Amino acid sequence: MIRRALDLLYDLAGWLAAFFMVAILVIIVAQIGTRLLAIKFPGGTDYAGYCMAAASFLALAHTFRRGGHIRVELLLQRLAEPARRRVELFVLLVGSALCWYFAWYAVRGVRFSWMLGDVSQGQDATPLWIPQSAMALGVTLLAVAMTDHLVRVLRGADPRLGDGPAPEA
Repeated sequence: MIRRALDLLYDLAGWLAAFFMVAILVIIVAQIGTRLLAIKFPGGTDYAGYCMAAASFLALAHTFRRGGHIRVELLLQRLAEPARRRVELFVLLVGSALCWYFAWYAVRGVRFSWMLGDVSQGQDATPLWIPQSAMALGVTLLAVAMTDHLVRVLRGADPRLGDGPAPEA
């Protein structure tokens, strides 16, 4: 049940990232249209940037789960199975720790921006905690996904990820 909930969470983050990609398209088309009609669209570039950051960070966990992140297979495939497993576990442990470190500070950054009432420098004066929240959520989901995979590999699952859900542990 937890496995399905986590996979659903990663897929939901992927769909949300796709939504923000479409939002970038809509904003850019709106900018083109308003420019042709000589209508001002203040903050359009900023909004497109916020959507790009949201799409990038929200896609991290989904991409990791599907095996889309770059791995050093050339090194790993040359190792014998016991050594390969140890290297995989070490890399997952370090990666998980780094992701949790980044997630901690990303969430802190959102909290401080909210407490200080920090706003963007652009014409829109968007409260910065709003776009920063997508980054914090995305990197936290990546930390969860990496820790999830680390635990599964520790329990005997295949460390390789690929298309579709990873094998059950």
